[in-house]
Amino acid sequence: MIQLQNLSKHYGSQVVFERAHAFFGDEQKIGVIGRNGSGKTTLCRLILGQEEPDEGEIRRSPGLTIGCLEQRDSFQPGETVLAFFERTTGREEWACGKMAARFRLKQEELESRIESLPGGYQTRVKLAAVLLQQPDYLILDEPSNYLDLKTLLLLERFLLGFKGGFLLVSHDREFLKRTCDHTLEAGHGRLFLYPGNVEEYLQFRQQERDLAERYNANLESEQRRLQRFIDRFRAKATKAAQVQSKIKLLDRQQKIEIEHAIRTVRIRLPRIEPKRGAALSCSNLEIGYPGKSVARDIFLEIERGQHIAVLGDNGEGKTTFLRTLAGELPPRAGGFRWGHGLRPSYYAQHVHTALDPGEEVFDFLQKQAASDVTRQEILDLAGSFLFSGEDLAKTIGVLSGGECARLCLAGLLLSKNPVLLLDEPTNHLDFETVEALGSALREYEGTLFFISHDRTFVQLVATGILEVKAGSITHYPDSYESYVYHLETLCREIEENPETGTESGRVGRVNGSSPPKSAYHVNRERQSRIRKLNSQIRKTEERMAGYEQERKALLQFFIDRPMNATREHALRLEELNRLVQEEEARWLSAQEELEGLRTPSDSVS
Repeated sequence: MIQLQNLSKHYGSQVVFERAHAFFGDEQKIGVIGRNGSGKTTLCRLILGQEEPDEGEIRRSPGLTIGCLEQRDSFQPGETVLAFFERTTGREEWACGKMAARFRLKQEELESRIESLPGGYQTRVKLAAVLLQQPDYLILDEPSNYLDLKTLLLLERFLLGFKGGFLLVSHDREFLKRTCDHTLEAGHGRLFLYPGNVEEYLQFRQQERDLAERYNANLESEQRRLQRFIDRFRAKATKAAQVQSKIKLLDRQQKIEIEHAIRTVRIRLPRIEPKRGAALSCSNLEIGYPGKSVARDIFLEIERGQHIAVLGDNGEGKTTFLRTLAGELPPRAGGFRWGHGLRPSYYAQHVHTALDPGEEVFDFLQKQAASDVTRQEILDLAGSFLFSGEDLAKTIGVLSGGECARLCLAGLLLSKNPVLLLDEPTNHLDFETVEALGSALREYEGTLFFISHDRTFVQLVATGILEVKAGSITHYPDSYESYVYHLETLCREIEENPETGTESGRVGRVNGSSPPKSAYHVNRERQSRIRKLNSQIRKTEERMAGYEQERKALLQFFIDRPMNATREHALRLEELNRLVQEEEARWLSAQEELEGLRTPSDSVS
């Protein structure tokens, strides 16, 4: 459907693409990865015709309609959501309402001015507008930024059922893995398309790199042997022909150039001294703004060293909670207390707007760093966030918004503060830096509260969950896997009946509220749900039994025939372990929901 031939694009001395080639088919679901500045957004803009290549051409199939989600906004001042839908898509009001319901945009949001909505809701609006256009092909540039997890899961399910192809730029590995069957890496001026998902591609690249390193090591050994022969017999006339032959052979030998690997970024945080005791105590805390309560009756006790993921839908109060803990908002009632000697450092989504535009990058990082942090530690961390060489001498005023956000985050991590509050720290970071940051924060020995909807990042970092929901903030009693599975169940229900998607006992409709249900209908729905859960539990147990049987057989194979075991056998065993854990989490979640639905009469019957 789309062909890129001999594509070249430069911005001054910066080479983004140099004679790059790529071909995208009509059913390929392509995840786009690459470091910041590698050309991912530029590629999207070139295909859409928003920029022109310096050389080469882009061919599109005749009549191809492309829908795009861009990072920049195209809203008009004072425009309502419904007016935006009708202006940009030309669809009828009922069609707009139906698509809005799929992304949990209710009537009140349809009638709201877009500029008054939180960033996550604005992204939902843009997504719904793209899909209302019914395009043949989709280009989605970082759709996961500012989306809450539930909306991301809804988008994920939509993409899985989308009949056409798409290009999806994202730093969320789990999102890419679940939605894409091809992987496109941008880097070094080129594009490389791999027929597999991101996990398979990374494995392929690592194998390719290992082979190149082994080849180069063998080549170096051979070159040393040739050089010893040349040095030994160079002066002997009887060996002159052989020496010349060896010299020519040595000149012809070329090492395989090993390019930057996608997973080589390492972030090392300055170490802090771990301590015991309570980090945070909240007693009857109420948070919000003048005239508006967001959450109340908050009782929490968080131990030092905990890494708490603050999760929930957009607009429920996650950022308000962090701002209150940071001291930016006063409590409306009750209070909270930090442990002795603790003072939090806060990274907000728009903290970079307060930077001094005339200050240089390195000077800013040096000022933010703790007094015992060395210059080399500052340089190492700056390099991990893509500030090195001449970048360190740049003034903040010439940096992009994403660069400023990375700079603030790097400065915060250099402060060696024992408490960090991070609001969406992975936005504006590329694929590898997100995972490197997650690995670094996993080893952080201080106390951490963070908001993120990147599943890989949360999985790496979180040791506990606070759920912000319906005006309350509570410890989520189960694992993160269980939390995600619960949301996936809700998303399936919303997808099956988008106009009246039920969640947490509340029913939302596009055109007003649903009438109250009779006790008969409530009980009938409960019994239907119980039957579904029993069927789900039975199927889960069957899958678990199958995985366990295969796992036992594979373990016995390792015992009986260890010399015949291959890497594929080891990878399959690792996959079976993961599958069993996932099924156990599903089984436990379904059992808990089933117990909550049952009544004594059910047990008797």
